This record gives sequence, C-alpha cells and structure tokens, in this order.
Amino acid sequence: MKNKWMLILIAVSVLLGVTIAGLAQEIKNPDTLIIADYGTVDSLDPAYAYDTASGSRIMNIYEPLIFFDGEKTGEFVPMLATRVPSVDNGLVSADGMTYIFPIRQGVKFHNGEILTPEDVEYTFERAMVQDRSGGPIWMIFEPLLGIGGSRDSDGEISLDFADIDNAIEVMGDSVVFRLAAPYPPFLAILASSWGGIVNKKFVTENGGWDGTAETWQDFNGPAPGEEILHAVTCGTGPFKLERWDPGVETVLLRNDDYWRQPAKLERVVFKYIEEWTTRKLMFLAGDVDVVEVDTQYIEEMEGIEGIRIHKDLPGLVVTGAFYNFEINPEGNTDIGNGQLDGQGISPDFFSDKDIRLAFSYSFDWDVFLRDVYFNEASQPSSPIINGLPYINPEQPVYSRDRAKAEEHFQKAWGGQVWENGFKFTILYNTGNAQRRTAAHMFEDNVEALNPKFSIEVRPVEWATYLDELIANKLTLFIIGWGADYADPHNFVYPFMHTHGTFSEFQSYSNPEVDRLIGEGIATVDPAKRQEIYYQLQAIYYEDVPSIGLNQPLQRRYERDWVKGWYYNAVIPDSNTCSYLYSIWKG
Repeated sequence: MKNKWMLILIAVSVLLGVTIAGLAQEIKNPDTLIIADYGTVDSLDPAYAYDTASGSRIMNIYEPLIFFDGEKTGEFVPMLATRVPSVDNGLVSADGMTYIFPIRQGVKFHNGEILTPEDVEYTFERAMVQDRSGGPIWMIFEPLLGIGGSRDSDGEISLDFADIDNAIEVMGDSVVFRLAAPYPPFLAILASSWGGIVNKKFVTENGGWDGTAETWQDFNGPAPGEEILHAVTCGTGPFKLERWDPGVETVLLRNDDYWRQPAKLERVVFKYIEEWTTRKLMFLAGDVDVVEVDTQYIEEMEGIEGIRIHKDLPGLVVTGAFYNFEINPEGNTDIGNGQLDGQGISPDFFSDKDIRLAFSYSFDWDVFLRDVYFNEASQPSSPIINGLPYINPEQPVYSRDRAKAEEHFQKAWGGQVWENGFKFTILYNTGNAQRRTAAHMFEDNVEALNPKFSIEVRPVEWATYLDELIANKLTLFIIGWGADYADPHNFVYPFMHTHGTFSEFQSYSNPEVDRLIGEGIATVDPAKRQEIYYQLQAIYYEDVPSIGLNQPLQRRYERDWVKGWYYNAVIPDSNTCSYLYSIWKG
C-alpha cells in the first residue's frame, strides 16, 4: 500500500510539473540491482551477439582473456589470462605477429568444469566456424587470417578448416595466436564480449560443434535464433543466467563459486520497459536503480532528490541513417508494391545517388540536435567521429537544403520519382524516441516536397529490427554504432567496407574503399594513416552511402544508493548496464 501511494504522489507531482524533494527513501532490494531500459536482447552467444543490449548481459556472464583497465580504453588487465601480452614481457613477438596468453588455473565455469587452454582455443575456433552473417567475428578473422570472414560474396565457404586450426594453438598452459600481419588493436578486440570464453563440454553437450574438421561446415552461418548458445549460457563470470524472458526481463544471479571474491550484488534484473513514463515512475519510486533516459526527457529529471546524474560522458558512439541499395523484396511490405509507380519503391531505389542526396539534403540537423539532444550532441562528418585519431576537421557535411533536395529528386531515376512519386516504410526500434523523431523528420521534410511522396514510420522490437537488417529488408534504416575499440578502422570498416556490418546489409561496395581500409589497418606510420583516412572520409561524403545523424554526449541516471560505477566508452551500454562486478548498493 505504501508503494501504491508513493506512485500516486509521484504521478501527481509529474502532472503538476513539480519535483519531489525531501521524500527520503530507504534502499529497496539492497542486494538486487534493477536496470530499466528498452533494448531487447538479440542473443546470449558471445560469438553471435553484436549489439549493446546483448553485449551488456554477456560481458557479465562470460569473461575474456584480458579486460579494460577501469575507464581506460587502450590499457588492459589480466582476466582469464594471467598476464597481458607485450613485447616487453616476451609474450608478443618482435614482429607483432605472435601473442601468447598464459591461462589462469583453477577457474570454474558455471557448470563446475575447470577452465583449460583447450577451452580457450575452442572458443575462438568455434567463433570462426560459426561466423554468423553480420556478426562480430570479422574482428577475429581479419588479424588472424587477413580476411573478413569464412564465406565469399556469394555466401559460399571460402577457406579450409586448417586455416582456422593453425591460427590458434595450445602450448602447455598457454594459448598462442598467430596473426597474418601486425594488428595494433588486437588486444582491444579480445577484451570485449565476443572474447568471452565458453566451455567446450557444455557447448557440445547442447548440440554444438564438436571441434573436428569433419563437422565444422555444419555449424557455419546459423540463422537467427539457431545458434547453440542463443538462450543457454555457461561462462566463468561473476554472474550466471537465472532467467531470460525475451521482451520482458533478463535476470542474472551471483556466481558464488567465482574465482575472485564474489560480487557484492546477489542479483541483477534488466527490465525491458518501452514506455518512458513507466520507467520514470518506477525510478522515482526507487523500484528501479538505473534508468535509460532519452535526451528529450532530461529536463524532467533535473533537481530531484535521491537521483545522481553523471553528465557529459564522452561517448564513442554515432547514429546514422543508412540507404539500402538492394532491398530484399521477398515478403517485404515496407516497399509497397515494389514498383516505382507511386505505390511503392523498387528494391534498388536507393542505388541512385540522386535519391541518396535528396534524402540527405532533406534532414534538418539544426532542429534535430537542438530539439532532441538539447545541443548535447554534434553532427558527425563521417564514420570517423570526435575522439578518434585521424578525423579531418575540414571534412564537409550535408545540411538541410530544400532547393537541392528538390533538384536531386527531379533527377532521380530519369525523372520517374518526381513524376510518379513513391511509397515506403521506415522502421525504427521500439522505445527509441530519438530514432523515431529522426524517421518522422525524414517523413515530414520529404513529403513536403511533393504530394506524391509518401513515407510511413513504424516501430518494431529491437530483436526484430536486427532480423530485418540481417535479411536486407530495411529500406532507410537508422541505427547506432558504439566503438569496439578506439581506432578509426573500427568505424570505417562497418560503415564502408563491402563486408562491413552496415554496408554489407545495404549492399554498398566500392573496391577503392576496400583497398584503402586494408591499407589503413596495415599501416603503422601515423602520417600515412592520416592520409588514408582523409581519403576515406572524402569518399564517404562523395558516395553518401549513409549520413551521420548525431554523436551524443552520454548521461547516466542512477539512485544515489548505487555505488562503484565507472564509465568506459567501449564497454557496451556503459552509461546504464556497465560492468556489474564493481557495483553495490549502500
């Protein structure tokens, strides 16, 4: 009853526009951290998941060989390895192509099995064997084998198992990685969620790859939801999975048999709450400890007693709008009738550069950044964003220009677009108010140019959004990218390379871009790297395969009884979910 009246009082105060001061609250659920956001989990498989919602759960269940040193994005501490390899300690060869990781002994997986070097070798070989389309394992293939994946552009397997097998080997109590070429960000790649070590016995008992050359192709490129570790877990981390109810909540339970001191929290609950008012009321009532607050609601959260706000967190995050050059028409109602006759769009609609330019000149960054982000964000000029080396400060950007937008629409597809009009749907992930606003800005500004232009905007859950992305069915898609590691290669590759995470699903391919990206990561001379990345930024502006919408500053909203949090710009959802081992309530 007390909670009921508290909620009523909070609701009344919100309606009246006043803050709640002086309502001292005792710590609720002192051993349980409750996080409210709207990101649905795509998968709990470390080798499959490549989104922040999934990664933030995985990194607390599984552990990598090394991990980021607190807030530092380029320095590391040992985790399941006992030392961080370097040339100085003899664990990295002088040519930078061999890394040795001594494996910690006596560590138990959640099923009671003891961690072995063979589990580590199996983890990375399994990741390359699975190599799901659009997943994170390009970051393993590239340094180890010098390629982007296991399949060619037609989807056919293009390597032998021996290539995978020879890249990683057990040597006594250590595991050896043999690189195809020096690769400066290699350690940073291993420190993230896709570096989480799995238990070979657990995976095989659940029907996974048995580790042999004879069967590996049977497990290559699984369809969404068919990866063996989709919903079952067995890591070594400070928390283990208690329950995952998709679209509702994920519950983690403390691992009391952890190799370090067990975590202070007994449970962590990630609640999926799409509607802002519900999230807000639960947070103010103390029923939620950490909450996702979209920028348009930040003024509602100022001056409230008992709430701690961390502001101006420098995020290596960017959101873009991507044009799909070759939309998959199969069962796709978002392209209307699939014809450029006013009742739909053709699947290759956005392959016409004039269409891309017309849409780019239709977006209003001044309004978007002011009204949605309260100027706590900037317009990116390219995938190489502020905070990364080799950003070109003179790089031009697009801005809203009605005359240029009309000009390019009139040129597009030989005049058919302007004459016939079009109709299609833009999707965004449910609960993301910023992306909803961006989609509606495209809708409003484009439709204002010609009464024959019709755009619909429709929300779908995050997991569905990712499935549509992977199936190449999205038309103009709005999605964000957070740094896997703080190097421009981690941004130009997914945005621009033929096999990049986004460019692959929009069918953008430029051989010159691929060549430059390959040179950029293989070059150690800073002046030469700058020249290469300046060229890539110029091509991005010229080709306009996508446009950067915003690079926001981050905020964190937590009850003031939450202790031990720190911010690291490359940890998934660090401003909300974060690495939970260090956190407690008191």
